[in-house]
Amino acid sequence: MSQSESEIFSAIVPAPFGYMGIRTEVNQLAELVYLPDRFSEKAPSDSCAEQTAKQIEAYFADPDFRFDLPLKQVGTEFQHRVWNAISAIPRGQVKTYGHIAKLISSAPRAVGQACGANWFPLVIPCHRVTASGGLGGFAHHDDETGFHLGVKRYLLRLEQVPEYSGVTPVQLQEPLW
Repeated sequence: MSQSESEIFSAIVPAPFGYMGIRTEVNQLAELVYLPDRFSEKAPSDSCAEQTAKQIEAYFADPDFRFDLPLKQVGTEFQHRVWNAISAIPRGQVKTYGHIAKLISSAPRAVGQACGANWFPLVIPCHRVTASGGLGGFAHHDDETGFHLGVKRYLLRLEQVPEYSGVTPVQLQEPLW
């Protein structure tokens, strides 16, 4: 990892699949990023990053944990509608892009785009949204053997989604608004 890659994050904390990058701005969470093993741990640089790191650790210890973090206001009105619908999906369940689209009177592809634009994965659990014929993409990545889909599989297994409960982790280097 280069120094400049690490500098954009307020903290980098270990996760079962690699790391989570935490970026904060003015005492708000600005972004969470799934990071592979080439990154290394970085201590939180502010209280919001520290609070976020503790809550991420709590989630990995107990996937029923509910995040309570100050989030930076980002996204469009449409993205907020999608993110609110996704936030209502309980742990242990998945919904399809088509199901979410019907709930908000939209199209599955538009829902997928809003999922990919999610600045707060884990907090807004886009990993709980799948394609009708399988896993689908994740974080704007759809390579079936790639890092991000490995993370999605891991999170669904952690949350004990029945159809993913046998998936082994890939070893790789209330409404919010």
